[in-house]
Amino acid sequence: MGLDINGVQFLFYASSLGVNFEKTAMIGRQNLDLNHLDLKRSIKMFKKPVTRYLVNSILNDDNGYAESLLRYLGAQDIHSFDASEYEGATHIHDMNEKILSEFRNHYSVVLDGGSLEHIFNFPTAIKNCMEMLKMGGHYLGITPTNNFMGHGFYQFSPELYFSIFNAQNGFEMIELIAFEDAPGATWFSVKNPNKVKSRVTLMNYQPTYLLVIARKVNDAVIFSSTPQQSDYFDAWHENSKKQSRKQKLSKWIKRKLPFFIVHLLKSLEQGFGFKSRFFTPLDFHQKK
Repeated sequence: MGLDINGVQFLFYASSLGVNFEKTAMIGRQNLDLNHLDLKRSIKMFKKPVTRYLVNSILNDDNGYAESLLRYLGAQDIHSFDASEYEGATHIHDMNEKILSEFRNHYSVVLDGGSLEHIFNFPTAIKNCMEMLKMGGHYLGITPTNNFMGHGFYQFSPELYFSIFNAQNGFEMIELIAFEDAPGATWFSVKNPNKVKSRVTLMNYQPTYLLVIARKVNDAVIFSSTPQQSDYFDAWHENSKKQSRKQKLSKWIKRKLPFFIVHLLKSLEQGFGFKSRFFTPLDFHQKK
């Protein structure tokens, strides 16, 4: 678990949006996985003063862990949660299990820097994170979304996070970002499948991450109803006699055409890379 150059820049970006790091909980104690030059560059990108002493202090004061960076971003109280004590977490708790009541409604930030994909009971783990936030607090997530098979138990679709961080669960999605794990990669704002009325898909070659910023706005009962994928939910509530032309055409193609043609048509429709219909480049990152 670690914050590389993109992870560090993500925290600076969140800070620039007004995220308050005063009381921060890390899910897993995060390392800093970047060098002096990359950290200096990241600080300058967000127009903050930088000195060699500052860079050395952030990278070295906590044996390479992220507490110094979080303090620089305004954190005064920093906790970390892990199922094991091997990395010196402040609290030993298996996130497969419900969080203790003393940690609920406590933190201004809960940061998952790449832990939840390794936790089998994801619904409980993400609910723990949501319950740990006090009103107005922010969930910050860095998580794999594409080409990470074998990395953890899961790699997550954007729709999962749009379905979790919504008004029904007492949250609003501030920003969902996708980027390829490559030097100088562009960050893309991801559109909500429920709003574009289509599955937001991606075919690419590079390992790809999601960055999540969501804010707690209401003390709702989390998962009072189970999230459902939006296109299925819409279909269930439509009259079967009023199927869309696209649905009818898709069924006809699958019944009448050879598989290789069906596969070709599907590939052409889906396209390759970050389609503008679903992804919008973030200007600040292009200007770095």
